[in-house]
Formats: sequence, C-alpha cells, structure tokens
Amino acid sequence: MKKFDVRKTMKALYAPKNREFAPIVVPAIRFAMIDGAGDPNTHPDYARAVQWLYTLSYSAKFAVKASRAIDYVVPPLEGLWYSENPGDFVARRKDKWRWTAMIMLPEWVDEEIEDAAWAKAAGKLGATPESLRVAVLEEGLCLQALHIGRYDDEGPVLVYLHDRLMPEMGFDFAGPHHEIYLSDPRRTAPEKLRTILRQKVRPLIK
Repeated sequence: MKKFDVRKTMKALYAPKNREFAPIVVPAIRFAMIDGAGDPNTHPDYARAVQWLYTLSYSAKFAVKASRAIDYVVPPLEGLWYSENPGDFVARRKDKWRWTAMIMLPEWVDEEIEDAAWAKAAGKLGATPESLRVAVLEEGLCLQALHIGRYDDEGPVLVYLHDRLMPEMGFDFAGPHHEIYLSDPRRTAPEKLRTILRQKVRPLIK
C-alpha cells in the first residue's frame, strides 16, 4: 500500500527550502476549519480546536485506508491569523489575535467519510465547535518563506515582509497571515521549529 504525503507531492507548498520570501501561486485547497480568538498559548479554545481537527483528520485517514486501501500522512496543522492592526503580530500582542485553525482534507475524503469522522470525533470529544466546517481556501498569489526558530522570533521577519519587502515588490495585503507548522513543538527544540510563513498579496494600488 503506497503512502501519500503532501510534503512530497506538494513540495512547493509544504516543503519549501527558501528562507527568503518568494512569490508562489496557491491553488484551491479543502480544509477542516475552526475559528477562535485570543492567545493560542493560553486560551482553551485554541487547544480544543487543535484537538478536534486532529481527531477528525485521523478518523478520516483510517476510514480512507480501510475503505479505499489508500494510506496518507495527515497533513500539518495550519493557521490563519487576523488582527485589526497588523502590528499586533509584530509586537506579539497575542490577546488581540483572531485565528482559524485548519488541516487539509485530501481528495479521498468524501462527504460520507467526513460525516463519519465528524460523528466519531463528537463521540470522543463531546459538543462540536460551533464554527467547525469544511471549506475551500484559494489564496492565489502569495509570498512564502520557511522560518526556522521560535514562533516569537517571527516578529522581525514580519516587519521586514510588511514594511520593506512588500512595498519594494509593489504588493499590498490581500488576506490574513498564514502559517503552516511542520514541526511538533512537543518534540522539537524551539530554535529548530520549522514554520512556513505565507502572506496573500495583490498589486499595490498607487
């Protein structure tokens, strides 16, 4: 049985090597998503959202393996991060952050498998998060780079992206800050964490 891994089949999106921001066009991708707000390190809603997404994802993975003889590695956790003031990211004012936690659903996860995974997760975890949904995200043109290091070390990187690189390249914001977490923070030293930083952009209107 062949095992599929998005880090290998979609390397440009999930296994980039460039440490400097570079343009990339991101196609439509289907995700399980949950919304929330507040500091992800301390607010219980974030931990609950992550637990729900992984429970759903692994239920779907095992169902696909059993019914279709297709095995795949559960894709990494991702996050869309919002704030009325983009400076809140740079200053790490996490209590002002809003977020969408999400995990990609591969093409083999059809509606029947989704429904079964949803029910199985509810049986384990209880009440379903109100914002839980399956939706397609099509980001299009983005700037993307691989960041290695602590999450809180991203501040200067984002200052450079927002205040220097995007204006120099003639780009403006066209969507929220997007992060893809390639490392397990429970098993990885903070200075070795690998995170994809992605920003949806559009031509700057002068």
